[in-house]
Amino acid sequence: MRVMVVFAHPVETSFNAAIHKVVVEALRGRGHEVDDCDLYAESFPAIMSRADRLLYHDIPANRALAKPWIERLEKAQALVMVFPTWVFAPPAILKGFLEKVFVPGVAFELVDGKVRGALRHLRKVGGVSTYGGTRWRAFLAGDPPRKLFSRSLRAYVGPGVPISYLGCYDMNRNGKPEVEAFLDRVRAVYASW
Repeated sequence: MRVMVVFAHPVETSFNAAIHKVVVEALRGRGHEVDDCDLYAESFPAIMSRADRLLYHDIPANRALAKPWIERLEKAQALVMVFPTWVFAPPAILKGFLEKVFVPGVAFELVDGKVRGALRHLRKVGGVSTYGGTRWRAFLAGDPPRKLFSRSLRAYVGPGVPISYLGCYDMNRNGKPEVEAFLDRVRAVYASW
């Protein structure tokens, strides 16, 4: 299977970088072809300019917003995103990726004002994120990153596509045993894809 792994963290020595490495290694170890997309290393143009926004609904011209990344997503059979949760949301670069790649005519179609998912070629979707606070604190804030996978992406890929999401909570207090256990969990999940 061809898996697009989207990584969104600017620091190569971060725990997120370690998670990213484990995901890629586990997928490759399983025999999958991995399209490793590091948004920061690739200088993804995350800002939605006025001109970009005016082009957003103009199909197929809107593909110009992020053409190389759209083409990569369309070639993928599965998608995994690895990112930190900052201020209860994904980093701006990942949000920009979603805004410019998941456009009408690519990720969804508007039919009578309703969204109809268009990422039906994806057979699996996964996400891994870290949080500074506890799971309870994230729950009280609505846990938007988790909802991105359980609700938003679900609408794009359809009800039958398996979606997995792993959150490593309480990073502000986690020690070596907790982070190593989480890496083992990530490895186990993606080694079974």
